Amino acid sequence: MPKTPDEIIRAEIRAMNAYHVPDSRGMVKLDAMENPYRLPEALRAAIARRIEQAAFNRYPDPAAGELKAHLRQALGVPGVMDLVLGNGSDELIQMLVLAAARPGAVVLGVEPSFVMFRMITMCAGARYIGIDLREDYSLDAERTLAAIEQHRPALVFLAYPNNPTGNLFDEGHVTRIIEAAPGMVVLDEAYHAFAGRSFMDSIARHSNLLVMRTVSKLGLAGIRLGALVGPGAWLKELDKVRLPYNINTLTQLAACEVLQHDAVLTEQAAAIKLERGRLLRELGRLPGVTAYPSDANFILFQTSKAERVFDGLKKRGVLIKSLHGSHRLLENCLRVTVGTPDENSAFLTALAQTVTP
Repeated sequence: MPKTPDEIIRAEIRAMNAYHVPDSRGMVKLDAMENPYRLPEALRAAIARRIEQAAFNRYPDPAAGELKAHLRQALGVPGVMDLVLGNGSDELIQMLVLAAARPGAVVLGVEPSFVMFRMITMCAGARYIGIDLREDYSLDAERTLAAIEQHRPALVFLAYPNNPTGNLFDEGHVTRIIEAAPGMVVLDEAYHAFAGRSFMDSIARHSNLLVMRTVSKLGLAGIRLGALVGPGAWLKELDKVRLPYNINTLTQLAACEVLQHDAVLTEQAAAIKLERGRLLRELGRLPGVTAYPSDANFILFQTSKAERVFDGLKKRGVLIKSLHGSHRLLENCLRVTVGTPDENSAFLTALAQTVTP
């Protein structure tokens, strides 16, 4: 008789829950930190012309040379640094953990933060250590540094700005962590376009620092493209665990075209930041709602009976993200993505009706 999954699949995998993406059909979708604006018609037509000429019978460019050149310019990559590309940031995180997961290896991060840091580490069979943020979601530098000294992590992940809290950590504290870490420190700058601060120019000063970016939050979530920037000594090793042809032809063509018109993405990011300010002001006027400052394209807020509020919004056709129960610091917390003005107004109306029935 063949063995059952319980006899074959690792116990820690069987104990996990798969990453769940809810059905959003027919909803005002404000749950996934996506850019709500489509690309302009002329740019979509230019992408279509490129795709029309694509040789889909051939494998994609394995080195993605043209795409890397455009990314260097668009992301402001220092000339002496290398890039490794991934099928979204998730694949880059997977590459990093797989490459560093020697027997007994520790990966360290802060909590709450991007769930894939912990999830991918566990899948790779490495040990994850999460250090709680302070009650105001700021970085507890002393506890984090003490954990680095104790556990000597091979890899440290920090999201900058942090997801789901939306805040930027103190630059000096981050620098101390980089300098204290015995292994790689990866700063996930997925929301850089909405924050205006970055460690990209600091890579040359720290031999163990790598910066990760994605185009998903800029309006290209559908093509799944992430970039890891850092010293060649690290990236040549990480490239060994990258699967061949991981950046498909459609992604390469579309990204190359859009990155030549990156002013479009910059304008959309500016519009999102304006709406973020409006949302924060309006949330601050609602009784029983506490909204936290954000440097990203989403806002974390707290309200009593968050699950009831979440369900009430869904019934009114608005989908956001419930974080209640995921971490002690996120008790009764919800997260809303900044959408278009109309989407944000629909959310605010539905929220007001839900919290003050």
